[in-house]
Amino acid sequence: MNDRAETYAPVLDDGVVWPQDAIEVGRIVDAWGVKGGIKVQPFSSDPQALFCTKKWFLRPSEPASGALPRPSAKAASANAAPAKPASAAAKPAAAPHGVARLAKPRFLQVKQAREQGDIVVATADGLDDRNAAEALKGARVYVSRSAFPTPDEDEFYWVDLIGLDVLNKEGEALGKVVDLLDTGPQSVLRCEGEPGEDGKPVERLIPFVAAYIVSVSLADRRIVADWGLDY
Repeated sequence: MNDRAETYAPVLDDGVVWPQDAIEVGRIVDAWGVKGGIKVQPFSSDPQALFCTKKWFLRPSEPASGALPRPSAKAASANAAPAKPASAAAKPAAAPHGVARLAKPRFLQVKQAREQGDIVVATADGLDDRNAAEALKGARVYVSRSAFPTPDEDEFYWVDLIGLDVLNKEGEALGKVVDLLDTGPQSVLRCEGEPGEDGKPVERLIPFVAAYIVSVSLADRRIVADWGLDY
């Protein structure tokens, strides 16, 4: 899984600096209304990352290459069931003839944003009519990681768990977190360990629940799990 964190920091045309901790949290899928509103498909069933700041950063849509990424901004807890996953992200509609698509990164100062069903609708400075909004169809929406709401105790954002080493209580390495799967009632760590006999990394799926997760240390970049090498 690509954790969607951007590490470069270009200066945009309006002088705003792209945040080094930018996290992709959604995608603009359509215009909303006739006064420049936009519809955004969030990558989480809890789109708080889109509401925690009015400073959004946009990048042009990637060429079609498969499914949209999983929600990097979702909070997972070992002690409480996460929210149900969002419905499949809508495919951005094609821009009307004669409307130019976004061609380079830009800053968007949001005026208002709210949930409307499975999407978020928003208005922003500089988007004054439907044509301006339609030009952003397919654009990827980023916010600064530092703007995320502080998670509750024993809750962690998915993006913060990616890359952590996983050990069992005996100190044996179980692998590194490469993805998280949302099964509905719980999140599951997908870990990849050392190559097995077939030369491929050994994959382990460990439920991220209190019954199996002993501790999580973001500072040490380590998760300790009650899990055997042969599970």
